[in-house]
Amino acid sequence: MGSNYDDISFSEYTLGQEQLDQIEAILHEDLVESGVNSVLLIDMAGNIIANRDNGLCDHDVYSLAALASANFAAVDTMAKLVGEQEFSLLFHKGENENIHFSKINPEFLLISIFGKNVTLGLLRLKVTEAIEKINGLLEK
Repeated sequence: MGSNYDDISFSEYTLGQEQLDQIEAILHEDLVESGVNSVLLIDMAGNIIANRDNGLCDHDVYSLAALASANFAAVDTMAKLVGEQEFSLLFHKGENENIHFSKINPEFLLISIFGKNVTLGLLRLKVTEAIEKINGLLEK
């Protein structure tokens, strides 16, 4: 007899400790050192894979990761409703902090929280660079 999960598809990924350390270094050097307050690498289920911040953040990152995953899934569905394959990035502007979501690949999202001291253009450049480096590590 089959399990109760026969009809459910789960993404499987395995990251070694060396890969995780390298990813955390990329998040810190490319994003936190560029002025980003906090950055999370999460999977599409909302699990935190890596987390770096400037030491001044007290966000509930677990709730943020879960909500970000759900938000991205909702927007993905909206994209399909308007005939797009996907919207690969999202941006929410706040009075003091902003959130930028970027899809790394089908399994991972990068969430950056940044304030007024970082321009959206600089953030997008740094996120693009970080994603290229992370994808290089994931392909190994």
